[in-house]
Amino acid sequence: MNDSFVVIIPARYASTRLPGKPLLDIAGRPLLQYVYDAATESEADAVYIATDDERIVELAGTFGARTLMTGRHHHSGTDRLAEAARLLRLDEATIIVNLQGDEVGMSARVIDQTARLLRADTSANMATVCEVLDDVAQIRDPHVVKVVMDRHGRALYFSRSVIPWTATVDDISASTVDRWYKHIGLYAYRAGFLQRFTALGACALEQQESLEQLRALYHGETILVEPACDKTGIGVDTPEDLERARKMFGG
Repeated sequence: MNDSFVVIIPARYASTRLPGKPLLDIAGRPLLQYVYDAATESEADAVYIATDDERIVELAGTFGARTLMTGRHHHSGTDRLAEAARLLRLDEATIIVNLQGDEVGMSARVIDQTARLLRADTSANMATVCEVLDDVAQIRDPHVVKVVMDRHGRALYFSRSVIPWTATVDDISASTVDRWYKHIGLYAYRAGFLQRFTALGACALEQQESLEQLRALYHGETILVEPACDKTGIGVDTPEDLERARKMFGG
């Protein structure tokens, strides 16, 4: 079995809440460098940053990263990823790990785990990871995506709502939180599937939940899910997230 995979990091300069986010300083290094360094510590054959901005290309050059210039028209990081895969002329069977450009503190072991999930099951085209939710507030938080799986570790549904629902949802306590899983936005795809996936139109469920992965489930695809084997870090979307990341690295 071919164990190779590549990591592509979609990164854009524009951000409503954090303009120029990839360049923001965390303890003396730009945010994007933390993401890139985690990817290079994985078992990936190659790591690329896919962007639409020369400022990110210039930044990436300061720490030796390979970059791919993609279009400015993309609606999501997945669309940017698909263009990058075309530019690289990747074989349809190649496994691509999509590491978001604002995921600071992601363990290289989790990147390897996500790729390994897809290698182990040739019937699937997509894989991701999750974590047990141990915070009652996060279980109720619509910004925290929840996932439920079947007994074989295949996703049944993703939602911003409390899933699974319970009649005692208003009385969720620390003793019951192991019934909920937080989805971590790290994905592995087969390159051929990625092209087909991004060519599909958004389905109603995806639009209602604002969750792109529901498009795959809607079209009958299998998404493999496994609890992350190590730390998954912080997705930096807000000024509060940025401060948390700075504290994580002593900045």
